[in-house]
Amino acid sequence: MSRRNSSVVAVDVDQQRKLSVAMPDHKQVNHDASRATEMERNMSLREGIKLYPKAVAWSVLLSTAIIMEGFDKVLIGSLFAAPAFKQRYGSQLPDGSWEITAAWQSGLTNGAFVGEFFGLLLNGYIADRFGYRKTMMGALFAVNLFIFIVFFAQNIEMLLVGLICCGVPWGVFQTLSCTYAAEVTPVPLRPILTTYVNLCWVIGQFLASGVLKGVALRPDQWAYRIPYALQWLWPTPILIGIYFAPESPWWLVRKGRDEAAKFMLQRLTSADKHPDFNADETIAMMRHTNELEKAVSEGTSYLDCFRGTDLRRTEIAAMTWFTQAFCGAALIGNSTYFFVQAGLDESNSFSMSLGQYAIGAVGVLIAWALIPRVGRRTLYVFGDLAMVVILCVIGVCGILPKGNTGAQWAIGALLLTFACVYNITVGPVCYAIVAEIPSTRLRQKTVVLARNFYNIASCVGNVLTPRMLNPGAWNWGAKTGFFYAGTCFLCFVWAFFRLPEPKGRTYAELDILFEKKVPARHFKRTVVDSFHGDGDSGSDYGVEKNGAHAYLEAVNSKDMA
Repeated sequence: MSRRNSSVVAVDVDQQRKLSVAMPDHKQVNHDASRATEMERNMSLREGIKLYPKAVAWSVLLSTAIIMEGFDKVLIGSLFAAPAFKQRYGSQLPDGSWEITAAWQSGLTNGAFVGEFFGLLLNGYIADRFGYRKTMMGALFAVNLFIFIVFFAQNIEMLLVGLICCGVPWGVFQTLSCTYAAEVTPVPLRPILTTYVNLCWVIGQFLASGVLKGVALRPDQWAYRIPYALQWLWPTPILIGIYFAPESPWWLVRKGRDEAAKFMLQRLTSADKHPDFNADETIAMMRHTNELEKAVSEGTSYLDCFRGTDLRRTEIAAMTWFTQAFCGAALIGNSTYFFVQAGLDESNSFSMSLGQYAIGAVGVLIAWALIPRVGRRTLYVFGDLAMVVILCVIGVCGILPKGNTGAQWAIGALLLTFACVYNITVGPVCYAIVAEIPSTRLRQKTVVLARNFYNIASCVGNVLTPRMLNPGAWNWGAKTGFFYAGTCFLCFVWAFFRLPEPKGRTYAELDILFEKKVPARHFKRTVVDSFHGDGDSGSDYGVEKNGAHAYLEAVNSKDMA
């Protein structure tokens, strides 16, 4: 890389002036924050784990709620293939078989999304006001109660009400675990702990598929009531554990409670494991970042997510999640039903779904090895492209006669391959990007808006996908792959031009990159000075500075350790 390809951006003089006014001890904070930032830059993954083992443990505990949600959400789509469930809640077709109508399949799936939509919006306010810990505990208590409605549902309308109610706390779990992981861990651990959320989804889906494999073919009501009852295993133990969890130090700093933030940081770390770690300096870095963002925008409302540079950050977070809804992942969520409509019998369909989620878990582990080396953007963009190709081949197999056994198993194998690619790339990387891209002051609300954008997109997908697959509706079967190949290609085009690389960046550095309007494809090679003014209150992207080359090499290689 030549020096002329390296650019340097720094803090505006106006922002420096605002920082000095907001913090009387600005010089000391600047010095301490600079030391803490440098320590995080040079920290390897192994050092991060040694220094933050308790943060890793607490983050894993909060993310366990996603295992529960993944378990619950798979039940919705997979039970559509269970004979007893179809006979209890479905309609009889002219050939004498029973089926949940496409309208009710969409209604039940989207009912959960409606609940999640309102749960997410509430989460943006409640978590900002009361903190992550109390909000999570309240959501876990609520889901314990709402499971009663689903378990005792006497008709499909009551089941819909139960799923809407369950969706409210599910919305809280979706974003809170991800943002908590982003705030309690340092730069080298962020991609691991945020993408772990996707692994939790896969684990939950795998467990649900295993349960369904064992009971779904029962002829009585326990084919679906046993899986619903097992949902009660999760909330209470997780709630008890979270009662003892530390609050996010970043949230406490935003509330002006610096001493409490320091105490929580000490609970999250093992300071004796890293000689350069200083809790006061790390809190200074949080204060510096918080005041830097306030110098750009004081607001913390939902509307502020659509103002200034935060609009671009909201777009990136929203589109990154939107891609999950229209890259073909809906076929994974409805995989059991998809396999049945592709020609496999119920038993083999449940077995294939079980294998799919096991492969997905391995995919996330592979992603952990790749993300620090190749970055988020590269994995995401190439993942989109690979999925386009696989979906096209699935569509081609769908053109072949339905009685073609080889084509049926080929479709199954291709969907397993698709699930593996998805869980190496778009699936887990999405959570890292969505958690890292927003400003720290608007993180919770930006992630909420992004997730709700995903939920709206999923609602559209959940109206279309059952109709594509259902023999009583459009009956496309595997030809549905063509539709999602087209939408996935459009997502690929967006990612190529608009998705930046946040690899190895502190939150303050990301703030400056967005404030200076650095193009997405130039994020990786732009050097950021977070602690010195540049003498220009406007955009200075492209300014060259001596020494940028050596510093840039350090930025690009720091995650490789």
